This record gives sequence, structure tokens and C-alpha cells, in this order.
Amino acid sequence: MQESNYTTHTVTSQDGTVIGYRKLGQGPGVVVLHGAFESAESHMELAETLMGTYTVYLPDRRGRAMSGPYNAKYSPQQDVEDMEAILSATGAHYAFGVSSGAVVWLAAARTLTAIHKMVLYEPALSINGSFDFCPGLKKYNDQMEQGNVAAAMVAAMKGAQLGPRILYIMPEWLVVWLTDRMLRGEKRHATQDQITMEELAPLFHYDGQLITEMGEQIDSLKAIQAETLLLSGSASPTYLKTAIDGLKSILPHADCLEFQGLDHSASGNTNRGGKPAVVAAELRRFFI
Repeated sequence: MQESNYTTHTVTSQDGTVIGYRKLGQGPGVVVLHGAFESAESHMELAETLMGTYTVYLPDRRGRAMSGPYNAKYSPQQDVEDMEAILSATGAHYAFGVSSGAVVWLAAARTLTAIHKMVLYEPALSINGSFDFCPGLKKYNDQMEQGNVAAAMVAAMKGAQLGPRILYIMPEWLVVWLTDRMLRGEKRHATQDQITMEELAPLFHYDGQLITEMGEQIDSLKAIQAETLLLSGSASPTYLKTAIDGLKSILPHADCLEFQGLDHSASGNTNRGGKPAVVAAELRRFFI
């Protein structure tokens, strides 16, 4: 990936927070929104695959790289206002989001008519109590309060049933130790403009709040009028597939597609296990 492929820009959200984004390509606008433990960089390969057909915008959600911090009065409405500012500045009408980023688009599409079509990859939602995020989120928050970043990350991944198999095979103390070594190594070798997992870890608190609050507002999603494609991977946790099925029955204009053999990381960069070219092919088919 070459930095010359994109330019950087900023908008100001309603509460005065600056939201930065990358821009690349030419054509109809698509805003690509990352999930937890990610940043704009996480979907650069997807954007580069799409840039021959679309102008792709990659925001950094709050707390990351080009964007300002979350504030003490956080609510999902702030994420909606951030996306409203991006859509207004870019004139984009297509949206793609993964995991908690997909949940942001669900919150936004209830009121933002600028969203004409959206593709959502495995929104991390509990539909009618299909999954309980609270125990894992509580353990994560407890560990973060004690300054145990590695243990907090392990709690978050286990709570969301994500991450490599090693999480569930090895003793937890060993997984935490290995995670801590990974964090230290990444920090030592990080470039000046790279956001590390250690820096991303505290932000999961806000993803947890977003997922919890939106899970309590499922009926409000019936108001969404945007055409929606719900994507999933056959190798992903069952609760994410349950969310897809639930959303299909709730959203007025939704269709579904499952990728055989892919998991929750499918849309991300290949160095994180993604298959961005496969996902991009479906985005092209839908965004016409």
C-alpha cells in the first residue's frame, strides 16, 4: 500500500470534534467504516480494490489517528453525527461497515436519508437477547481500570467469541502473557503514524456501549429505508449469523449473502486474515 494512493481530509462534527478521513479513487462515493480494534488503515486494501470504480472515504472513528477523542457524554448519536458530517462533506450515498462500524450505520440510517444503499458485514448486535455481551464487557472494563491492557483485550475477544483458536485452547494466563508480548513488540516497531493495538484497546469501551444501547433499540431499525445487503462468513460465531437473520426480518429492504469459509475478518487487510477482493466484488454488484 502506498501513501500516495490517498489524500487526507477532515470534517467537524456537531459537538466540535474533528473527524479525519482518507480519500482515494474516482466515481460514486462509498464511506467504509471500520470496527473495534481497527482504524481507517484496516480497510485500505478493500478501498484500493474499489478505487477504480468508486471514490472511497475511510474515516478514523473517534480516538484514532486523524480524529478527536470520545467525550464523557458519549452516546451512539455522536457516531451518527460524525457520519452525517462525512456524508455531507463528501456527497457520498453508499455506506459499508463491519462489526461495530456496521452498527453505527444502522443507527445512522434510521434518520440520515443521504444513505441510499449500505452493505453491513456482521453487525455485532444481540437480537432479542440472542447474545449477552455484558459479562465480557464487564471483565474488559475491570481489567482496563486496573491497567491490564493485555488481559482486557483477551477478555474483549473472548467475550465477543472472536480471535484465534489459541484463545480457547491455552490457559488464559498464557494467552495474556503472549498478548502482552505482542503489544510490546508492536509498540517497539511501530512507525510514527501507526496506531497500535495498545492505543486501540481503551476504545473498545465505546464499542461495547454502542452495541449494548443499539441492542435495546432493535425495533427502531424498522424505520430504515436504505437498500441493505447483509454479509456474513460461514466460519463466524453463531450469534453473528443470528443477528443477520434477525436484521433480515426487521429491515424493510434487506437481502443476505454468506461467504463460505470466511470469518469476521473477511473485509480487512490480508495481513489480518482478510479477503478484501472477495468482499469488494459483492460491493461492486450491489452499489450500481
